[in-house]
Formats: sequence, C-alpha cells, structure tokens
Amino acid sequence: MHEPSSRPSRIYLLRHAHAAWAGPGQRDFDRPLDAAGFAEAEVIADRAADKGYLPDAVISSTALRCRETAQAVRRAFNDSLDVAYIDEMYNAEADIYLALIAAQTASRAVMLVGHNPTIEAVAEALIGRKQMEDLLPSGFPTAGLAVFDADPTSSGEALWHLIDFFHP
Repeated sequence: MHEPSSRPSRIYLLRHAHAAWAGPGQRDFDRPLDAAGFAEAEVIADRAADKGYLPDAVISSTALRCRETAQAVRRAFNDSLDVAYIDEMYNAEADIYLALIAAQTASRAVMLVGHNPTIEAVAEALIGRKQMEDLLPSGFPTAGLAVFDADPTSSGEALWHLIDFFHP
C-alpha cells in the first residue's frame, strides 16, 4: 500500500506575468497585468497544461497581478483547480514560501504563483546559488515557470532538481 508523502515531491514556481505600471494613486498591490502580461499568462498556462504539469494545490499571492496569473492557470486546466490566495506572499521572504510548500502535506505537486525576488530566492534555496546562476543567468523572468522534482536521500531529506523551465 502506498503511504501519502509528508511533503510535495514536485514544486512549480510561477512568477506572475508582466504587470502594468502603477497609475496615479494606485498601490503596487493593485497593479493588474498589462496586455502583454495577459498574453504571457495564457501562453505559460497553456504550455503547462500541454506538458501535463497539473498541481494538486495552487497557492497565489493576493496581489492582483498574481491572482490574474493564477486564474490563467486555472482556465488552462478547465477550471478544475482551486486556488488558495495568501496575503502573506506579498513582499514575503523566501522562508514564507518554503513554509507554504512544506505545509502541503496532502499534496504531491504544489504550485506557487508569486513575486520576485522571492520566487528567485526560493528556487535558489531548492537548487543552490551556482545552479541557479548557471540556469538563469539573467534572473527569473515574468511568467517564468520552474518545475522541481524531489530526490529523497537515504536520510529522508529531499534534494531538489530543476527538471524544466520555460517562459513565453
């Protein structure tokens, strides 16, 4: 009998798509995707669906640009995904994102839709600075999707491997 994993074995990190500049009096939190961002979000979500990258859990920042990116992912999977929106992801440090991943004990695959520089810091925490710099020398682009798989060691700790990365 297969026992449930105590933590996810696959992580998807998705940086929100390109956002519009803040208008006069508009908070950064409320910036929507611009036309290019909406197109990026749809393309990246469709590519993820085409590759069969189906998360069990989707967790998104409550910032408007992240919510709009997460909704594109939801549409690509025929609205079959529930998205949890977490206020603490906005302006968070990497440890908040890592704690959200670790808390997903009932999920095999979890997707975080969030912000830079945090998304980049989480990726670096998973695979190390050198590999991060080698794989993404220009940093984590908007609408970039990184896919990590766990490789359990004999001590039970997971080592993460970047198995795919793409962006529009």
